[in-house]
Amino acid sequence: MIFNISFSIIIVTWNALHHLKTFLPSVGATEYTNFEIVIANNNSTDGSVEWIRKHYPQCRIVTFDKNFGYAAGNNKAVKYARGEVLVFLNNDVKTDTNWLHGLNRAFTETEASIIQPKIRSYRDPELFEYAGAAGGMIDWLGYPFCRGRIFDHIEKDNEQYDKRTEIFWASGAALAIKKELFLKSGGFDDSFEFHMEEIDLCWRCLKMGRKIMYEPESIVYHLGGGSLPVDSSRKVFYNFRNSLCMLTKNLDTAPLPKIFLRLVLDGIAGIQFLLKGKPKHTLAVIQSHYSYYFMLLDLLQKRKELKRSSTSTTPIYLIHSRLIITDFFLRGKKTWHEIKNI
Repeated sequence: MIFNISFSIIIVTWNALHHLKTFLPSVGATEYTNFEIVIANNNSTDGSVEWIRKHYPQCRIVTFDKNFGYAAGNNKAVKYARGEVLVFLNNDVKTDTNWLHGLNRAFTETEASIIQPKIRSYRDPELFEYAGAAGGMIDWLGYPFCRGRIFDHIEKDNEQYDKRTEIFWASGAALAIKKELFLKSGGFDDSFEFHMEEIDLCWRCLKMGRKIMYEPESIVYHLGGGSLPVDSSRKVFYNFRNSLCMLTKNLDTAPLPKIFLRLVLDGIAGIQFLLKGKPKHTLAVIQSHYSYYFMLLDLLQKRKELKRSSTSTTPIYLIHSRLIITDFFLRGKKTWHEIKNI
């Protein structure tokens, strides 16, 4: 039996009126009878609020007194959401008209508590999109990657990922989660600000015994780079720092050996950035480590609290047993199907 689940679509935005004009119309045109749109306005000054009120008065607008970023902005918006399921949607995502129907079926037909739609590229809809693609996975050293996108190799959608599948993490570009679980888990970690916060959330939920699914019948199209440009040194900073934070909090075993190895590999990456003429990226890697050290005591306290609240360990079958960097760069395996069949 298919139930008509109530969805709260939460869109965090800051001075992105150009994105709202392009992408909000598709969300508003969703052909589903039981949903609401909550706009979390991070103190925009570009006329976003006035435009939304004029063109989409059905949206509930929540305005904050400063820019809280993605993690904290979404957390603060949840208290205004009335739906059973929260859908965190980036402001640069176009949706199919029936995308919520696919999510509704997946939630009612499976035991999943978190679901990610198929994410294609807005610029080239035949391709998967970098941030999420056909669902997120992780390797034994904590490097995240996606089915349909590994490093800079992005696959064309030839229906090779058209089976509903359990995954390790769902992309924050379009992440649907049961509200009761989001609240019970503590939501996104505010200290992450941007990037990896959705993987951290998904990891914590897996340790609570919940399941995360990829649903190919729900399709969205992501532009990408709406918050931070793809080649931004600030993006490098958040990716490197938050990856270390996530591992420190969530690894089942003592984190020190893997953290040490990651620090070494980060150093190698910093040298590569320098050789490629990107000194700002190298500096961002160094700054990410100093920021991580500054946060370490708080992270270890969070780790203790998570161990007390966790009901299970991380499902080992969801972790790629080798290093994705060696499979990709040394073995020449460019797709998920090639890697899992080694």
